[in-house]
Amino acid sequence: MAKRSAKFQVSSRLAHLLSQEYSSSERALKELVDNAWDADADSVHISLPEPMSDSPIEIVDDGTGMTEEEVRRHYLNIAADRRIARGERTAGKARRVKGRKGVGKFAGLMAASEMRLETWARGVKSSFDLRLVDLAGVEDIEKLPIDIASESCPGDKHGTRIVLGGLHAGFALPDPKKFRQVLLQEYGRESGIVIHVDGKPLGVDDVEGSYQDTSLQVEGVGDVRLRFSIAENKSVSRAPGIVLKVGGKAIGKPSFFGLDERDDFPQKLLKKLYGEIDADGLHDHVTAGWDSIIENSELLTKLVETVQPMLTSAFESRYRRDIQLAQARLKRTVHERLAELPEYRREYAQRAIERVLDRFYGDAPEKIEPYIYVLLEAIENADYGTVLRHIAEAERSDVVAVAEALADFGLADMAHLVEQAKARQAFLDKLEALARDPKTLEAQMHKAIEKNLWLLGAQYSLFSSNRTLARQSEDYLDKKFTGQRAKDRPDLLLNENLDGAALLIEFKRPSHPLNHDDYQQATGYRHDLHKVMNKPIEVLLIGGKRSPDFPQKDLEPNVRVLSYLDVIATARRLIEWQLKTGQN
Repeated sequence: MAKRSAKFQVSSRLAHLLSQEYSSSERALKELVDNAWDADADSVHISLPEPMSDSPIEIVDDGTGMTEEEVRRHYLNIAADRRIARGERTAGKARRVKGRKGVGKFAGLMAASEMRLETWARGVKSSFDLRLVDLAGVEDIEKLPIDIASESCPGDKHGTRIVLGGLHAGFALPDPKKFRQVLLQEYGRESGIVIHVDGKPLGVDDVEGSYQDTSLQVEGVGDVRLRFSIAENKSVSRAPGIVLKVGGKAIGKPSFFGLDERDDFPQKLLKKLYGEIDADGLHDHVTAGWDSIIENSELLTKLVETVQPMLTSAFESRYRRDIQLAQARLKRTVHERLAELPEYRREYAQRAIERVLDRFYGDAPEKIEPYIYVLLEAIENADYGTVLRHIAEAERSDVVAVAEALADFGLADMAHLVEQAKARQAFLDKLEALARDPKTLEAQMHKAIEKNLWLLGAQYSLFSSNRTLARQSEDYLDKKFTGQRAKDRPDLLLNENLDGAALLIEFKRPSHPLNHDDYQQATGYRHDLHKVMNKPIEVLLIGGKRSPDFPQKDLEPNVRVLSYLDVIATARRLIEWQLKTGQN
């Protein structure tokens, strides 16, 4: 059997097909901006033609540019993944490379029949022209002759210019407003590049929606300028929120100035918020790395207290009527159940339902209705309605309030809500959220755990509060930790089990790695208390993970060391076993 060699041929139609990959001319042009990003450009200028004109589209960047050899080897290499040859990051600014398919060079041909590329690098200007009519004249794109012209240029000149001419008559011209929306999604939060469309830099005011630009005075902060938009349609950026700027530099990630912590605020609307705030008066409150404002800054608190009502008012004026209409439709479905409630509960139920509807504004009714029905069940049943109300009213930012809610949740009789194991699963979910929050303090974990000792295992569930013991230790501690030593007072919980043994628990914040000093401190407290107590004292030290210097051997007897996440994981396994055996 005879064999003859063969090879693939790349049809000249490939360039035209690749240009049609993009859903709109705006998205095709965005691909050319991506190329400028990958070239480490600081600025990009895009000029779009006026309607009814024959002006070309022009994209100019000040990136690294290309030599003639780079044009031949890389730019004209179709479908080559530049990450394989040159890595995931750009050489100059270490940006994550956006161009991945190697076909973005044809993006401009979606809107135009002619493309001219000019690029400057290392004292040489290289240029060539590409026309769809030329592509149509050859069967194999590899046989298309491309003449690259080279000439000398100033050594410090660098960048690339792409001119798209002969715009297709059958396509609508790129719309500047729509193009800015496309660019905002990708580049709205990039501080290392400035993109100009028809001479105007991309900014907050380009968002389609309601825009506000306000100058105000904040006590202690001074002059503040707030610029923000609430998008008309979907999310305008991959990083919505308000960027805080000090001295023109963005500090940390965008935030929602407390709106995301309000239970009555529709979380879906947060994606529509986009803006920035200049507050140079916070200069002395910026961390050394200029990546955030120092923790517990009173000036930042004042700024949040001033700005949040302004944001709330803007959302109210734009979306309140829509929210009210959605609420009215859902309220009709529960009207009969509300009418059966006593008047004092009915008023509370209506407010609670409004908060749920506010928070889930924009979601389908079939998704919201189950929340409403569970809420009504809780309100109709007085035994656990109070507990749920306590949890519902706790602000997410108020860790203490959440901890108190957890304490009540663990003590309440869950028989009316769900079986005990499932109720404890819900408790563990909230406790784990506290344990993973770097802001959580030992006092909050103390509050959540002290009345829910089942977390620590069956042996600790038998410890009960002993007022005499507590008063005895309190009197001693009041005498020992006075004056300057008061700040070192132990944060402990003392209980007594049926055998008369006392339990001393020392809590550390979840983000704190337990070290040798923590061990010495906990056992030292036991030594002090032994002076006034003639009974065995067990020590339980709970915090984050163990640090390398935590003692590994020769530990004192009756000392246990646990991490919060280990405690939660063990409790979860026990509950899962209970649920499994209970269902069998």
